[in-house]
Amino acid sequence: MSNNPSSGENQQERLNVDWLVGFTDGEGTFSVSFVKNVTLRFGYQIFTEFVITQGAKSLNVLEVIQDFLGCGHIYVNNRHDNHTENIYRFCVRSRRDISEKIIPFFKKHPLLTAKKSDFETFCEIVEILKKANFEMKDFMRVEALASTMNRRKKRLESPTTDTPESSKDDKIQSELYGDVEVISEYTEITIKTN
Repeated sequence: MSNNPSSGENQQERLNVDWLVGFTDGEGTFSVSFVKNVTLRFGYQIFTEFVITQGAKSLNVLEVIQDFLGCGHIYVNNRHDNHTENIYRFCVRSRRDISEKIIPFFKKHPLLTAKKSDFETFCEIVEILKKANFEMKDFMRVEALASTMNRRKKRLESPTTDTPESSKDDKIQSELYGDVEVISEYTEITIKTN
C-alpha cells in the first residue's frame, strides 16, 4: 500500500501549516489590481487578492487548501493554447477574509522566500484601504506600493473584476502567477465556494 495521497481527503489529513506556507512560497501570489471605474471617487476600484494557481491534475490540492483556510473561490481558466490541461485558481478577494483569515495566518506562520516582502507590502495596502477617510494621497500610496510587488510587472487581472466599461489599457496589476500568460481567458465559473 502506497503512502502517497490518492484523494483530497487523504491530502486534507496530511496538510499542515508548514506545507501550506511552503506551497504558498512556491505557488502563491499576493496581488493588488486597479480597475477603471468612472463612478468611483478616484476613478478606479482597488482589489486585493491572494491566489494559488494549479493545473487541472492538481485541482484537489486547491480544494484542500480552500477547506483548510475556510474561504475563497476556485475558478477555471479554459486553455486555448498548446497545453493539454486547464488552469485553476484558488482566489481569496473578500476584504474580510483577507483581513481575518489570510493575513493572520501568514503573520503567525511567516513565508520564507522573497514573497514575504510582497506579503508585508500587501498587508500595508490592506491597512490603508481600511481607512474611513481614504484620500488621494492614500490612493497614490497604494498605487506606489502595488507597483513594487511581484517583480514590478504590470499585468491584466482576471475578468472576475472586469466591468463592461473597462478596457485592457485601463488595468494595472502586480504580476499574477507566471505560468498563466492569458489571464483574459479566465471564466467566471465558480467551481466551489465557502
